[in-house]
Amino acid sequence: MSEFRTIIDTPKSKFVLSYHTKSLFIGSCFTESIGNKLEELKFPVDINPFGIVYNPASIKSCLEILINKKLFKKEDLQFHNEQWFSFSHHGRFSNTNADECLKNINERIKSSSEFLKNSEFLFITLGTAWIYKLKATGKTVANCHKLPENNFEKKILSVEEIVEEYKTLINSLMKFNPKLIIIFTVSPVRHWKDGAFGNQVSKATLLLAVNKLLGLFKNSEYFPSYEILMDDLRDYRFYADDMLHPNNIAVNYIFGKFSEMFFDEKTMKIISEIEKIIKAKNHRPFDNTTVSYKNFIKEYRSKINLILSDYPFLNLEEEKRFFSK
Repeated sequence: MSEFRTIIDTPKSKFVLSYHTKSLFIGSCFTESIGNKLEELKFPVDINPFGIVYNPASIKSCLEILINKKLFKKEDLQFHNEQWFSFSHHGRFSNTNADECLKNINERIKSSSEFLKNSEFLFITLGTAWIYKLKATGKTVANCHKLPENNFEKKILSVEEIVEEYKTLINSLMKFNPKLIIIFTVSPVRHWKDGAFGNQVSKATLLLAVNKLLGLFKNSEYFPSYEILMDDLRDYRFYADDMLHPNNIAVNYIFGKFSEMFFDEKTMKIISEIEKIIKAKNHRPFDNTTVSYKNFIKEYRSKINLILSDYPFLNLEEEKRFFSK
């Protein structure tokens, strides 16, 4: 019988992601969808240390800051709309207090630089090939922070520009952390403000650039998140209300494909046990004073101890506290 759809094959990766491997995720909002799933399942991950970053040039700049552990100074900050901010960071780092803004930025750079140094996987999710350059400096910004549009020049990167910049970046990453494996993915989220045609040109540019980089570096692979949503799911019932971002059903489906590609049987077994604990933790009783609920708490306290005896490397401190009430 016909499947009535085109299923995207995700061949088994030659690299295995496990609970013993640290992974840093950087890039567009979609990288957080996958990274957050892994974090929820207790994998050791660091997600977007600069906040959401969409374009290849800014992602490269962020990674170079981590490689060099370049700390920011007050003169690196800007002030607009009563907020201090950095053009290298997402708005989640902005603050009404300059010292607090600087502290949050630098603490994250220090911790994420160390994390990247000891990571085995780096997941880079490219969102758009369009960039915005600040006219006053000529530098590409990661975020415009709602400044007037006339402050910026918009242009699209070429395939050649991306490849040349990332050849330099990946060589630097290899010196910084020789064991690092780089997984590229292109975000399935459409950048509609660039127009239908502009978005397609942008995604095509990213795909062509990644394809060239995969041919140059053996320590790299591609995960087809873009193709899974565009061709396999391909229906608006898999989108959020804005009709641009994938909804939870789509994210879960794509994460299932991700799991098939990167996890081995042992890791899948651990995930299954943790999912039971998470489901129990999210259970909300009508009455938490009943004997049955107290027995339920006791049962899962024992299960957590049993899981930790088998897998002592897991971090289940939050769940232990919850079931110790």
